[in-house]
Parts: sequence; structure tokens; C-alpha cells
Amino acid sequence: MYQHETESSKGGSVFPRLKEHTMDYSRLEKGIMDFIQEEQVKLGYRKEKIRLYYPLSSLKHLLGEEVSGKSTEELEKEFYEAAGIRLGRVEISRNKDRFCFVVPEEGAEYVHEKRSGNSFIKKLVALLQTHPCTIEDIHKLFLGTGEKIHFEKIETEDFDYLIYFESGEDSYYYCFKDEGCHIIYHRFMAEDYRDLFSDNIE
Repeated sequence: MYQHETESSKGGSVFPRLKEHTMDYSRLEKGIMDFIQEEQVKLGYRKEKIRLYYPLSSLKHLLGEEVSGKSTEELEKEFYEAAGIRLGRVEISRNKDRFCFVVPEEGAEYVHEKRSGNSFIKKLVALLQTHPCTIEDIHKLFLGTGEKIHFEKIETEDFDYLIYFESGEDSYYYCFKDEGCHIIYHRFMAEDYRDLFSDNIE
């Protein structure tokens, strides 16, 4: 699970290319791009730096246990090798088990240019901004994709419903809370959802 913030800034230097690295960074790159796209859908596009915060547990899900023994310098170099052509030089820092990823302006611009189409997240955010919006409306939106979905009433302090696609590229768990006047949501990696809400999983 991640947290984030944004700020305006100028770019920085880049690392030389590495010959090889052992971890697969594709899920992390996709997760960062998914988040940037979601924020741009909600708030609009601005060419600025974006900060994301990942706990070590989430990075282990994305990169494997090996990430625990990596220095932030190693992570920066290897991630630049894997994704720098698209996201630019992402700065990585660590405070105990919390990692900060700072995506440069060109990364935000890349996502805006390459992912500005009529995506599912765009439809979902637009629906949630309409009034009234009900969980039935949201359920219909998921069903309208033609994909097989899982829909479940859950009992947690933070959320009332869980919906996710059972196959396909979108592997997020979408959790919804009906607050009376509107519905809010958060999407989790499946592994993070299980970590956080294991008591609610049958």
C-alpha cells in the first residue's frame, strides 16, 4: 500500500546504464504509473514531481524478499535501468521500513501522454463524482466491462464492499465505503489487502 504527495521541481542527473540486475521491476513500474494516472484523473495533470510512499511489506510483494537487502542506491540504479526511459530518474530514500519514491516531472508527463485514454479508472472516478451514486451503480460499471468480477459485502471499520476482477491486467482490490452522502474508495494490491484485512478473508 502506498501514500503520496506532489511538488513542483526541476529535473536531476541520470545514472549510467547497468549491465544487469536480478529483480523484476515491471510490477513496481506499473504500480507507480497506475497511481500517477489515478491522481491525474482525480486532480488533473500538472507537470511536477510526485512522491509515493511504500512500506517494505509492499515492496516485498512487488519485488520479492531480496529487496530487504538492497541499498537505496542499488534500487535507484536498477530501477533507472528498468524504467528510466519512461519515468526518468526516480529518487529513492528509506526511513526504517518506509520507502519514498520521487518521480520526476518527465515521469508524470509520460503517464499523461501515454495513459490519457478512456480507461476504467477514469469511468469509475467520473461515476463516483455523480450524485446520487450507489453501490449498485458501481457494481453495474464493473459488470459492464464484460469481465468476471468478485463482489462482496465486507465488514471492516473502513470499508463496506469489495470488488475486483478475477482475471485480466487490473488485479487491484477495490474497496468502497458508503458515507451516506457519497461513496469513497481505495484500491489495494491483492497482497496488501490480505495483509490488512486477513481477519475478513474466508
